Amino acid sequence: MLYSTPRFLLTQALILGLSFILLLWLFPVGGTIDQSLIQPWVDSHGSFPLRNDWSLAVLNHRYVKDILIAVYVFYLLAWVCSFKVSSLKAQRFELGYFFFVAILSTAVIGLIKSQSAHACPWNMTVPTAQGFMWNFSATHGHCFPGGHAATGFALMTGFFAYRIYRPARAYFFLMTGLILGFAFGWAQMMRGAHFLSHNLWTAWIIWAFNTLFYCYAYRYFPKTTAPKSNKRFEWI
Repeated sequence: MLYSTPRFLLTQALILGLSFILLLWLFPVGGTIDQSLIQPWVDSHGSFPLRNDWSLAVLNHRYVKDILIAVYVFYLLAWVCSFKVSSLKAQRFELGYFFFVAILSTAVIGLIKSQSAHACPWNMTVPTAQGFMWNFSATHGHCFPGGHAATGFALMTGFFAYRIYRPARAYFFLMTGLILGFAFGWAQMMRGAHFLSHNLWTAWIIWAFNTLFYCYAYRYFPKTTAPKSNKRFEWI
């Protein structure tokens, strides 16, 4: 195999460990950075004026998400067709891997969120005579990590599916997943649905899940020869 998978997995373990420490240290949920970054979207009474904004609540939260769901459905259909269409047979494992692992990663986020005590920012502001204050009680809960951002971040699964033999496509999925995940997450911050830490932890959990799953599954990828021109990707 052209690329050293054990070295890759060791690198990912180090990245995950260091980023875990940094997130705990710099981005506690509802901490100073969270409150500072969400402040521009809160009015003087603790309300979020953009909570029901059409471009954020409908276009971003529904329609763009539906487009991404269509991408996942396309991969599922392509995987099913690979059992009948000979031209797709060689890609069957990659197609199935991308779809099922991406869906599982979002399911993990949903499971954690369903058990989480962290409330959404829009449920944590309490009006006062001088403005508002933050109430970090867990009375509402179920708002951590970010479910909407997970739909975008799940695209990072494509990096693991294609990193060995199609590195250009792997990096496309990696960058697209990061961009869309943070874009979705930032839009939810503007609405008051999530803090930045919610989205950062969403990305971390999905990457960690993909790394753990890849530890087991990489040996089952079809053995093909990677192009020599892609040796520059060997370090990752």
